[in-house]
Amino acid sequence: MPEPSAEKNKLGLWTSTSLVVGNMIGAGIFLMPAALAPYGTISLFGWMFASIGAFFLAKVFSNLSKLLPQADGGPYAYTRNGFGDFAGFLVAWGYWISIWCSNAAIAVSLVSALSTFFPVLATSGIAAVLTGLSAIWFLTWVNTRGVVTSGKLQLVTTVLKIIPLLAVAIAGLFFIHLENFTPFNSSNTSAFTAITATGTLAFYSFLGLECATIPSGSVANPEKTISRATMLGSLIATLIYVLGSVSIMGMIPSKELQHSLTPFADAAAIIWGNSARYWVSAGAAIAAFGALNGWILIQGQIPFAVAKDKLFPALFSKQNKKGVPAPGIIIGSILVSVVMSMNYTKGLVEQFRFLILLSTLTTLVPYLFSTAAYIIILIQKKYIKRNWFQPIALGVIAFLYALWATAGSGQETVYWGFLLLMAGIPFYVWMIWKKP
Repeated sequence: MPEPSAEKNKLGLWTSTSLVVGNMIGAGIFLMPAALAPYGTISLFGWMFASIGAFFLAKVFSNLSKLLPQADGGPYAYTRNGFGDFAGFLVAWGYWISIWCSNAAIAVSLVSALSTFFPVLATSGIAAVLTGLSAIWFLTWVNTRGVVTSGKLQLVTTVLKIIPLLAVAIAGLFFIHLENFTPFNSSNTSAFTAITATGTLAFYSFLGLECATIPSGSVANPEKTISRATMLGSLIATLIYVLGSVSIMGMIPSKELQHSLTPFADAAAIIWGNSARYWVSAGAAIAAFGALNGWILIQGQIPFAVAKDKLFPALFSKQNKKGVPAPGIIIGSILVSVVMSMNYTKGLVEQFRFLILLSTLTTLVPYLFSTAAYIIILIQKKYIKRNWFQPIALGVIAFLYALWATAGSGQETVYWGFLLLMAGIPFYVWMIWKKP
C-alpha cells in the first residue's frame, strides 16, 4: 500500500478532473458558436456527433487507464505497449511537438483576451510578447513547484472559467427566440456534409480528454482516479459545449452570430447588460491561463515518460526535489516562447500558422494508435473471453471515429502532419544507436 504522505503529494479525483476539463476548455470555446453559425442549426447535430465520438474515445482511455494504471505518458505508453518502441516514439514525438505549438497559440489567445482590459496589448507587439512570456514563465515556475501546486491552480482556474460559461448557457435558455433557429441548414450543402464539417470542427474542442492518463505516476490511486476523471471531465465539458451553443444560437440571429468576435460576451450583454461583457472576457482570459497551466504540466510529462524508456535523451528523465521533470518543462517552455514570439513578428506569422497546422494531425494520431492498441492489449492480457463483443465494439467504434476526424482535418493537414512525424525517424534511429 502507498504511504499516506506520498498520496498527499499526488493528484486526486478533482484535480485530475480539472486537468481534463481545463485542458479541453481553452479560450477557443468562446469563439466556437460564431465559427459554427454559418452552417445554421444543423451545427447542433455536429456537436452531438462530436460528443458521441468523444465519449467513445474517453471510454477507451478510461479503460486503458485500468488495464495499465502505472503507464506514464498516456497515449505514448498505450501505443508502445500495443505496437512497440517505434510506434510509441512516433506518437510521443508528434504529441510533444503539438503541445508546445498549441501552448504558443494559447498564450496568444490569453494576450488577446487581456487586451479587452489593457488596450495597449492590441497595439504594441512588445507589450504583447512580454505579457505572453510572463504568463508562460510564471506557469513554468508554478509547475516546477510540484504537481500538487499546479493541480490546485488548475482546479481554481477551471472553476473560474466554467462559471461564466455555465451562467450564459443556463440563463440564456430563458432568452431564446425560436425563429433564431432558422434556417436549419444554411451551408448550401447536404445535411451529411454539413454535419461532417461541423462535427469535425466541434471535435477539436474535445482534444485533451486524454490528459488525466499522461501523469499517471503522479495520480493517487490511478486505477480508479484516472478512469473517473476522464469520464467526468469529458461529461462536464460536453454539457457546457452543447448547452452553451443551444443558448447562444437561440439568442442571437445566425447572420449576426457568424460575424461576432465575442459570442458569449454578446449573449451576456443581452441577459445582463453591456457591463457583463467584461466578466465574460475575464472568463476567456482565465480559460486560456488555466489551459496554459495544464498543458505546461503535460509538456514535461510526455518527454519524461519517453526518456525513462531511453527513447528520448536522458536529460528529460531527470526530476527536481519536488519530483517534477523540470528539464522537460523548461525546454518545452523555451520552445513555446520562441513559437509564441513568432506570432508577433510580421515576417514569421505564416510560419507560426504553419506550425499550428502541422500540430493538428499529431493530436489525432495518438487517438488512432491508442484505440487500436486497446484491442491488442485486451487480447494480450486475455481479458477477452466470454464477453468479447462489447470491448471489441468499443475499440472499433472509437478507432473509426478517430479515423474520420483525421480524414476530416483536411488533405493538407494530413500531408504535412505525416511529414512532421517522419521527421522524427532520424532522431529515433540516433536514440536506438546510442542505446547500450
